[in-house]
Amino acid sequence: MAAVATIMLVAPASALAAPPTSAVEVSPTTVQRGQTFTVTQTVYNADPTSTIEGGKATLYGKESSLPALVDLVSCPGAFACDMLGSSIRGGVGTVTPGQSKTVVFTFRVKDDAALGSVTLQHQFVGDNYSFEILDGPVLTITDVPTTADLGVTLTASPRGILTSSVEYTVKVTNAGPATASGIRVASTLGNGLRFTGSSTCSNPSGTKIVNCDFSSIATGSSGTAKFSVAAGLLTLGPVKTTAKITQSSVTDPNAANNTASSTCTAITGLLLSC
Repeated sequence: MAAVATIMLVAPASALAAPPTSAVEVSPTTVQRGQTFTVTQTVYNADPTSTIEGGKATLYGKESSLPALVDLVSCPGAFACDMLGSSIRGGVGTVTPGQSKTVVFTFRVKDDAALGSVTLQHQFVGDNYSFEILDGPVLTITDVPTTADLGVTLTASPRGILTSSVEYTVKVTNAGPATASGIRVASTLGNGLRFTGSSTCSNPSGTKIVNCDFSSIATGSSGTAKFSVAAGLLTLGPVKTTAKITQSSVTDPNAANNTASSTCTAITGLLLSC
């Protein structure tokens, strides 16, 4: 019986694809005027026979000039950075075949930058040779928000077990999207109550109004203020105090949560329950 020989043909392993001559990562891709963002650019010498002299990681804006939209803040990884015409460049020096270098650009969007989207283009440029220009991510520039959804709560706590003194806590929260400043909450004291003190709020002379001011509250944050009151000897029954946001630096699109109240009960002229 003739022996049967089996020949196995083994295909050679495919070579790994070379990295692109330039690659970028942008964070974040949507920014407001005045905000900063980063572009991490890695350049690679794909020419197997030539050393790139005077290499530069280079960025452009496809639809608009990038230098017209942003200011350069920093560029670690580059020995020098500059703006030339419509480009922004980070010098990486000599790059040998197969070698890569990375520059991390930080930019600040100009206060008057045009709103909309621009495609970030990138390129590895050298004094003796330049690779092709590549399209990168789209950067979207938005305006600074001018509204903030503020909300207020008012809580009351007796200052002791048998007492006619109550401490009110005013809390203001900001659901955004803008930071709010110059915030005032005006609280109207219930009948029979008088203002006795606060380190953060004030009581205009001769009124039953307590004003609590907040200099600034960022999106997602809150601020609190406290003031104390006392009941008069003739005060009896429910006593309701109401707090209302009366001013801020930005428009509040939701007025439904701008008012809060808290009710205590005067059991006797010397005893309040909240």
